[in-house]
Amino acid sequence: MSIDDFFWLYDLPTHQLALLFVAVFVGFYWIGSILLRPLLRPVVKYTAGANDIVGYVLSCFCVFYGLLLGLIAVTAYQNVADAGANVTREAAALSALYEDASRYPEPYGQNLRWLLRDYTRYVIKYAWPLQQKGVMPEEGTIRAAAVHDQLLEFQPHTPAEQILHAEALRQFNHFLECRRMRLYSVTSSLPASMWFVMILGAVLNIAICWLFDMRFITQLVLGGILAAYLGTMMFLIFDMNQPFRGDVSIKPEAFEALYERMNEG
Repeated sequence: MSIDDFFWLYDLPTHQLALLFVAVFVGFYWIGSILLRPLLRPVVKYTAGANDIVGYVLSCFCVFYGLLLGLIAVTAYQNVADAGANVTREAAALSALYEDASRYPEPYGQNLRWLLRDYTRYVIKYAWPLQQKGVMPEEGTIRAAAVHDQLLEFQPHTPAEQILHAEALRQFNHFLECRRMRLYSVTSSLPASMWFVMILGAVLNIAICWLFDMRFITQLVLGGILAAYLGTMMFLIFDMNQPFRGDVSIKPEAFEALYERMNEG
């Protein structure tokens, strides 16, 4: 079983997904307190100052585990930020290419503008919903190839047209580069080894809490608070794991603004 098997969770509303993570972690802690705590308690039951020792171990463990969660959360957010920057760069390159196409002689200019509008509409209406499902859209390649063919069909006759054509080809290549980076971001996520370490650390963290000698109700409340926060952190990292899925995801706003401007021109 891999982390991909749990991607159906992105289809849940954000508040339900957050509550689910919290409920799983708190429920695991409470069930373990009832079933596993009696088995683990004898390990330290007859040790003098057992609570102090367990507290010291838990403090040291939480420092390392907290650093790990913080670094992984930053990494996940950076992946989202990088994917968002790629989307913005692609829209900017497409906008510059559209401006260059507006200066081409007819009918090449009109054909190029129509193809670029069609590509932008496809990204907004069809590619983005697929990306939000974790599917890499492929049909945009056909539309990009049509733009390329139209550019290559044009033969400049004046020095001004040569300069314009060279700049349009440069912008088109930059657009393709940004497009590939966006497509690569669709399936980018944290490696399974990171998830294994995070989940193992959460289980060990909870298991250490079971070793404390205190009233059962007190342990349920205090440990439940810790487990709830662990669940919240896991939810946050999971929500940022896929740049185009979840609440913390990239929206097609840059392409929507560009498409609106294309229709005004």
